[in-house]
Amino acid sequence: MGYSQNTDQVHPNHRLSNFGDKNCTISERRGGFGLVRLESNRENCTYDQNYDEFSADVEKVYRILRKFHSRVPKLELALQESGVAVRSGLTERVLNRCGDAGNLGYRFFVWASKQPGYRHSYEVYKAMIKILGKMRQFGAVWALIEEMRRENPQFVSPYVFVVLMRRFASARMVKKAIEVLDEMPKYGCEPDEHVFGCLLDALCKNGSVKEAASLFEDMRIRFTPTLKHFTSLLYGWCREGKLMEAKYVLVQIREAGFEPDIVVYNNLLTGYAAAGKMVDAYDLLKEMRRKECEPNVMSFTTLIQALCAKKKMEEAMRVFFEMQSCGCPADAVTYTTLISGFCKWGKISKGYELLDNMIQQGHIPNPMTYLHIMAAHEKKEELEECIELMEEMRKIGCTPDLNIYNIVIRLACKLGEIKEGVRVWNEMEATGLSPGLDTFVIMIHGFLSQRCLVEACEFFKEMVGRGLLSAPQYGTLKELLNSLLRAEKLEMSKDVWSCIMTKGCDLNVYAWTIWIHALFSNGHVKEACSYCLDMMDAGVMPQPDTFAKLMRGLRKLYNRQIAAEITEKVRKMAAEREMTFKMYKRRGERNLKEKIKEAKDGRKRRARRRRWGGGHGRANIL
Repeated sequence: MGYSQNTDQVHPNHRLSNFGDKNCTISERRGGFGLVRLESNRENCTYDQNYDEFSADVEKVYRILRKFHSRVPKLELALQESGVAVRSGLTERVLNRCGDAGNLGYRFFVWASKQPGYRHSYEVYKAMIKILGKMRQFGAVWALIEEMRRENPQFVSPYVFVVLMRRFASARMVKKAIEVLDEMPKYGCEPDEHVFGCLLDALCKNGSVKEAASLFEDMRIRFTPTLKHFTSLLYGWCREGKLMEAKYVLVQIREAGFEPDIVVYNNLLTGYAAAGKMVDAYDLLKEMRRKECEPNVMSFTTLIQALCAKKKMEEAMRVFFEMQSCGCPADAVTYTTLISGFCKWGKISKGYELLDNMIQQGHIPNPMTYLHIMAAHEKKEELEECIELMEEMRKIGCTPDLNIYNIVIRLACKLGEIKEGVRVWNEMEATGLSPGLDTFVIMIHGFLSQRCLVEACEFFKEMVGRGLLSAPQYGTLKELLNSLLRAEKLEMSKDVWSCIMTKGCDLNVYAWTIWIHALFSNGHVKEACSYCLDMMDAGVMPQPDTFAKLMRGLRKLYNRQIAAEITEKVRKMAAEREMTFKMYKRRGERNLKEKIKEAKDGRKRRARRRRWGGGHGRANIL
């Protein structure tokens, strides 16, 4: 096939070296790492390619937002005294700089709206709606649209509602997404076929194709079906692996008087490839040619991607050469797909070979191209190679993105090179990239693995302050709190919890349970009971096993007063929820016994594995 199978050596054009000299130093606080800053001037920073008239003001505002975001009066005073003039273009740049930290962007948006002589532009409103939607602050989004109607009615456009539909759809809130369609006329916007198509597209792309198909049938009279509507449904069924339904949509397309185009065929091709039906996929390619719809680069790339996923690299290369012989030149995505496949299966040298070929053919690699090579080096725990590859990216004008930085920081933390991880973090922020949720989680777990509890707390509180704490991160919260309490850092753990409470995080029963169980498990029974009372004062009812666990602990302490107080509150909350206290108590005791039994069984299994050499048979040991 014309390509090497050797994976043991690095490609000669990409020879890797040790860490070079670090021009930027790391300042360490309190003997740890902290939220450190690079000690380098802008003149020495070679990564700021987007420096313009706004850059200095954007960085100044961003630093102020990070420092005072939890204290609104001080924040507004600091912004007022900063000397930054709010003007057209600046607000968009600040919102972009805040990245995933939506709370920071919203604080600046509110402050800017109060400045004399300044009014938000249409672009600023769009950006803010996207940010709030991503944070799932849908009430705030509707309030913002209401403000637009009141102060800038010309800004209320169908696009605004399309953004909101997409956010509802991504949150799997189908009814809310459909309600947006009904609310549009109240704001002077009549939905048309395009807007309806955007709603169908959003639902199908977010796993709600059944609801989209039902809505499509209900709305056929109101909105005339278009090829785009059918294409969205076909994509949704293929994405779910329902190929029979996808074929039926193909029949409907022809019955409606439309001829399937290249997009329709490529979606169906993707469905066949994802389901492993490669024979059907090749037959579809032949049908496309018979219908005079020539396969394009995406058609071939789809097949290559499916073959790479199944480790059929020789066949993938055959398709690669076939597409070129058919007069369809490969593009950057095709090369990236092949590089991904070879790197995934450990053939890094072949990945470098294709990268060289890609550049020679005039295609510019993007961060995704390098991401797959980075991931392969991460798998082999080759940190130096990752650092060197980032330097090569910059040399050809390909700026590392957040995913690239995440890989390098994660690997540095995994290998215990926390200082190197902090250095890369600071380098990332110096380029104008804002750390995302994943970046914070990686760094926090890295600090915890090295028992740098103070630094882990600082990063966690910074993450909370930027509005990035949500239910999926409760695992990080649990690990942090347990690590602090095991190290007898009770006050630090209380400080973390206080930070979560004061920053207005919407905490559910699971977050409270994590905190209360962590306190209880580490011997702080009275504190656990105190926070249980706070939880009930906040209107959150403890889980039955939490109540049972606290009652057991209080019986051992002979503390009847707190037990009576908790019991009385639980009785009232149970009555409000129309459940009997007796049933609640019995369920809690049963759940607690089951969890204790599971824990004992787990300890026994681990002991057996240790006894027999980590799961190996007795014969092997003997």
